[in-house]
Amino acid sequence: MYQIVNPATGLLVEEFPAATDEQVGEAITRSHEAYRLWRGRPVEERVLAVKRAGELFRERSEELAVIIAQEMGKRIDEGRGEVQLSADIFAYYAESGPALIADEPLDIRGGKALIQKRPVGSVIGVMPWNYPYYQVARFAAPNLVLGNTILLKHAPNCPRSAAAIEQLLHDAGVPEDAYINLYATNEQIAWMLADERIQGISLTGSERAGSAVAATAGRHLKKCVLELGGSDPLIVLDSADLDKTVETVVNARMYNNGQACNSPKRIIVLDDLYEKFIDKVAARMSQFKPGDPRDPQTTLAPLSSQRAADELIEQIQDAVEKGASLLSGGKHIDLPGAFVEPAVLTGVTQEMRAYSEELFGPAIVIYRAATEEEAIALANDSVYGLGASVFSADPARAQRVGDQLESGMVTINTPPGSLPDLPFGGIKRSGIGRELGALGIEEFMNKRAVQLA
Repeated sequence: MYQIVNPATGLLVEEFPAATDEQVGEAITRSHEAYRLWRGRPVEERVLAVKRAGELFRERSEELAVIIAQEMGKRIDEGRGEVQLSADIFAYYAESGPALIADEPLDIRGGKALIQKRPVGSVIGVMPWNYPYYQVARFAAPNLVLGNTILLKHAPNCPRSAAAIEQLLHDAGVPEDAYINLYATNEQIAWMLADERIQGISLTGSERAGSAVAATAGRHLKKCVLELGGSDPLIVLDSADLDKTVETVVNARMYNNGQACNSPKRIIVLDDLYEKFIDKVAARMSQFKPGDPRDPQTTLAPLSSQRAADELIEQIQDAVEKGASLLSGGKHIDLPGAFVEPAVLTGVTQEMRAYSEELFGPAIVIYRAATEEEAIALANDSVYGLGASVFSADPARAQRVGDQLESGMVTINTPPGSLPDLPFGGIKRSGIGRELGALGIEEFMNKRAVQLA
């Protein structure tokens, strides 16, 4: 059942029935037939619809932000920011898309050739709850420009935002069957992938979901893009302004209440800064004010669900029971809803869940390193490889360390984030493929080679 349970109150708001097998089958047929028409439209027409979608995101910013505040607890100002970023992504692909999908001349031995960049057909998007608009935007915008059609399964706790996106795109001029929102089940997604008319799937979510989708896609020889978990390291080598560095780190970690795959979750600090750093972080983390995410005065939102809050607290308690130090927070807040005190953990070791698992919520794990080499080894000692960050007053030093980190993305002296024209994705168990930028539009693209006489 798709339903909205307000995480700030724990109260059921609304329920939405899941799609029937018949409805899913009809949606596949509609999407496939729409592909034949959508791909044939001039790119200028597809771009106009995508451009208008970006404009509508801006026009409907307040309405859309309120929806996700109630669905998954995002603070209202962060919700507005997510809507604006989504608008920027649609605007980027509307502006840059035609050049990104233009034919590419190719010199070959003994003649000439072209690489034609063409769509492939109907593709499935399986999206998560933590960024209900942004995650859809970075999948939908490039594929609509390219000429693919989309079947979108959103998270079960985001049915209203899923419907709002579908309506917005149709209002922008995307044909109804070119983008279809489906309240589908996991089982239905599996047999959708078996259908020969479906050409691929993009999933953003957990490792478990990614493994299941990849296995199904592999059995049916379908392309998949997987953006999975992350336990990103952030290395502090030195600092000319420690207070500023601490504020940057805490703000980056606590954005979206720590519920971001590319949030810096493992902070690695060299010896000479370590003691001052942990004291300042603990003090800063204790200043967050819980409350209704729709209230501009609130600085600590609830987690997305009570289950998510319980899971985070279990991970923290496991670390404490095995010898880690909890400098602040880590407990349920005595309020209705899924509120957790922001936690700071030190002394985390390999036998603890917090060492190897992703902490998806308001919790920072801080490690001490004696040397650059030790910091690099600790940063790379993870099954994940999404992003990484390095801070130093010496940019060359930070770059040298960053070059040795095993990740799909690295930021130097700036917190991790997302930009429409900057490719996003990881390695190892953080996923397969890239989204955004020039690389993002190529994932479900037929790069057809044409040899010229």
